Amino acid sequence: MAQQDLLTSFIVPQCIGVSDRDRARVKSDSKRFLDSTNSDKQRYTRSASESPLSQHADVSHASEIVTINISGMRFQTAASTLQRFPDTLLGNPEKCQKYYNKEMGEYFFDRHRSSFEAILYFYQSGGHLKRPEWIPVDVFIKELKFFEMGAQVIEHFWQLEGYRKQDIPLLPKHPFQRKVWQVMEHPDSSVCARVFAFFSVFVIAVSTLSFCLETLPELRQVINVTESGDGMQDYAEAGRFEIRNPFFVVEVICICWFTVEFIVRIISCPSKLEFCRSFLNVIDFIAILPFFVNLALSNESSSSMSFAVLRVLRLVRVFRIFKLSRHSRGLQILGRTFRASIQELFLLIFFLCIGLVLFSSAIYFAESGTKDSKFDSIPAAFWYVVVTMTTVGYGDLVPVAPIGKLVGSLCAIVGVLVLALPVPVIVANFKHYYRLETRLACMMLSQAEERAEENALSENSHSSDM
Repeated sequence: MAQQDLLTSFIVPQCIGVSDRDRARVKSDSKRFLDSTNSDKQRYTRSASESPLSQHADVSHASEIVTINISGMRFQTAASTLQRFPDTLLGNPEKCQKYYNKEMGEYFFDRHRSSFEAILYFYQSGGHLKRPEWIPVDVFIKELKFFEMGAQVIEHFWQLEGYRKQDIPLLPKHPFQRKVWQVMEHPDSSVCARVFAFFSVFVIAVSTLSFCLETLPELRQVINVTESGDGMQDYAEAGRFEIRNPFFVVEVICICWFTVEFIVRIISCPSKLEFCRSFLNVIDFIAILPFFVNLALSNESSSSMSFAVLRVLRLVRVFRIFKLSRHSRGLQILGRTFRASIQELFLLIFFLCIGLVLFSSAIYFAESGTKDSKFDSIPAAFWYVVVTMTTVGYGDLVPVAPIGKLVGSLCAIVGVLVLALPVPVIVANFKHYYRLETRLACMMLSQAEERAEENALSENSHSSDM
């Protein structure tokens, strides 16, 4: 009011000969000038004390520049860019207020600088998030959580990285059954589960070693068994030979363990249908089947049929080695790799079949009429072509004629090229699944850290309440 009177006293006396109406108009204009000056002064004072984002909440200031300092590296962007995602840390003025430095006029964050470049691009691109290859996944995830990017953004990031959200595994309803299932299926769930997994691997190794050692001639005893009976019978052989296996006791112990393990898995599993569909459970069943079939056929008189079945079943015992895949992440990754590369493998077999027919025909006609040639037919040349295309080269069959040698050279070159075609795809699939397994481990570790932090916070709050 004093400023208004001073300004009026300065202007009005100079207006000599001016009417009262003009004098009143001059007085009102001076009042409006002082009001506008005071409002600008108040606006400047408020802007000096408030952070830019709180000012930019107004639409009229949305085009102004915001400076963000990340561990010494400054980034500048428009306020409207950050306002695209108001639920995040940078998009919410209230959340970001505590990081504002009034002296420097910027927001300061002591965080990972390279990760923030990708986070800022997320705002600029309207939601496109891409992790730089040189930044570890766990570091990038921590930055996303710090800047409160949201659960949907983090889940979408995992999908972009190749991780697919897995279904929550079913658990038995009964407490005791649930504990047994955890011990059988999840080795990392407890110390008892780890001990069980270690012992199971040990039994598998002993069974496989016994299967190999029992074929040594010095470790088995062959006895000629002669049977007599009434009437006439036709025998394919004059006598039947039995092998007394010194490893029979080891085999019985291993089979008892596998059988008990398989039965316990069936009883404790939450879904019998899913249990039967599992490939690993099928392997477990095949591992114990030959022993019981052998016992059932050992007393039958039909020797030729029994021997044929027993030979096949003894060969099936080698599948016990696949039981290790239940306890080995590497074997599981390898299995998923072959399953994902099934088309490339069939394509490789198709190319080999084409080369087999072409080069077998060529080597047969090139060697026809040549003395001492062993390629007397096209099927007889199949073995030579397979060995040559796979670059094994046993040398039991070799071309003699010059044209035959030329065909053999072309066969070897084509075989190298054909075998090399699907290898990069298979290697890429293996790397893909290996990275998925590594990222899954990182995600499980981050979730464990979050649960530990939540438990610590809950304990602190509970102690403060007490």
